[in-house]
Amino acid sequence: MQFPQTPQQHAQLPLFEAFMAPALPMLDVPLLQVPVLDDIVETPWSNELEVFSELSLRGAAGNCLNLLAPILRDLSQDRNDRWLTLIAPPSSVTQAWLRDAGLNRERIILMQPRGTQSALELTREALRLGRSHTVVSWINPISASARQQLISAARVGDAQSLNIRLG
Repeated sequence: MQFPQTPQQHAQLPLFEAFMAPALPMLDVPLLQVPVLDDIVETPWSNELEVFSELSLRGAAGNCLNLLAPILRDLSQDRNDRWLTLIAPPSSVTQAWLRDAGLNRERIILMQPRGTQSALELTREALRLGRSHTVVSWINPISASARQQLISAARVGDAQSLNIRLG
């Protein structure tokens, strides 16, 4: 099936030329207005480091852990005198998995919430205490309020928070 061809009513410019071209009288459409960068960036970049990161992995659990292993390995090799703390990791993150993935198990603490304590509460406390350079949590879903609590606690403890969402 062919579609009928209609004559062009307006001159058409390639994408990038449309932004750089001067106003052309033959066009009856307004020239695209591109804002100046100063108009977009209202405040300068903050010198404050981001203390909260989130990583979302989807797929088979084994594949997700294989993608996560190099990140955790790098964090476990940190020359810092503080710990890498894993809060409420999936059951497949065992001491054997840590060893097989090449992580420095001497610099890692695995923690599970106890009793009525939630993973969020335990993560917040581990961040606040500052004995870990990075606290990795598996909180899913995580609300905006919970995210803000982790950011505040990480700033108090001068730590990094990494939340992993497996899906």
